Amino acid sequence: MENKILHLDLDTFFVSCERRLDSSLQKRPLLVGGTGDRGVVSACSYETRKFGIRSGMAMKLARQLCPEAVVIRGNAGTYTKFSQEVTEIIKEQVPIFEKASVDEFYADLTGMDKFFGCYKYATELRHKIIKETGLPISFGLSSNKITSKVATGEAKPNNQMKIDFGLEKAFLAPLSVHKIPSVGGKTFQCLKNMGVFKVQTIQEMPEEMMISAFGKNGQTIWRRANGIDRPPLIQYHERKSISTERTFWDTTDMVKLRTTLTAMAENLAFALRNGNKLTSCISIKIRYADFNTYTKQAKIPYTSADHILIPKVLELFEQLYQRRILLRLVGVRMGDLVSGNYQINLFDDTEEMLNLYGAMDHIRKRFGENKIMRASCMGAKSIGRFYNVFNGEPPMVLAHRTQ
Repeated sequence: MENKILHLDLDTFFVSCERRLDSSLQKRPLLVGGTGDRGVVSACSYETRKFGIRSGMAMKLARQLCPEAVVIRGNAGTYTKFSQEVTEIIKEQVPIFEKASVDEFYADLTGMDKFFGCYKYATELRHKIIKETGLPISFGLSSNKITSKVATGEAKPNNQMKIDFGLEKAFLAPLSVHKIPSVGGKTFQCLKNMGVFKVQTIQEMPEEMMISAFGKNGQTIWRRANGIDRPPLIQYHERKSISTERTFWDTTDMVKLRTTLTAMAENLAFALRNGNKLTSCISIKIRYADFNTYTKQAKIPYTSADHILIPKVLELFEQLYQRRILLRLVGVRMGDLVSGNYQINLFDDTEEMLNLYGAMDHIRKRFGENKIMRASCMGAKSIGRFYNVFNGEPPMVLAHRTQ
């Protein structure tokens, strides 16, 4: 039986969400991302691309290239909500699917040709998503995930494409090597230096030559170029760590930095308890104004308690922040996660403190994470996640980060 793998990708997702909220933005040049001079473009409408604007570009440069563009910072919670609407439709319609990111999905339609017709079914699924959510979406259908993903890119915007079994290699041959997933900027430059510009050239090369030049990744690129790489669908993403970070206008305000770190630790600790997880590894990340970035981590007994995690986060920050010059970013990461509930310390924990945790978590679950917090966190901007990070879905990309 021939495999039939469907790849669905919401077109300019953040932009489409903003246009759904405000119809006056339709057909206008629109940028979503960090609104300050140091912000980056998370998503840009097709109207801005003729000016050379792309995701990941500095927002300051994008504004110069297209002064008439509307700039919106965006909201991660809103995009998560719209993404979930699409997820629920796909979940109802297909037996096996993978949510690869907030706006990207794979579905296994193998065997449906016998009863219905995979391409027809995929077409009806796409039209159902567009009708019920108002969000444009494209798809590619082929025998494997990689070829389907490339086909989706060729079909955009708001269109669809089918690659019949046995024609994967011919479809990929005339395309730029940059369109092969896993060929990043550095690999693309190396391939260009070798005189390789089209996928067909890789197809004509011996597999051993690609392995010699790029190692294991060379073998992956060669298999993908030939349309024979068949990675499996991942129905559930197991989170091995959770993290959050905040970018500042360069600062040495220790009160603001400690407040932000405390709020981050409190938020992550709640996320752990909400998902019945414990952590034993705490990491701190700082980035100075000169873009030098440093991290420091420490092992601790498994826990999810604020009163243990917050002091440890602040202690690591004090040890790491030695230069006392302007900082532009701080981050907190909690790793080595295992399932379990907080173990009571017979000598230090009291019944009142445990009841307090239970009451605060109940309020957060019912009314939102930012409805109750420690007084020491009140100066920090909202760092709430507004969703369960251990729901099996991939991490949400924040609105001011590159997709």
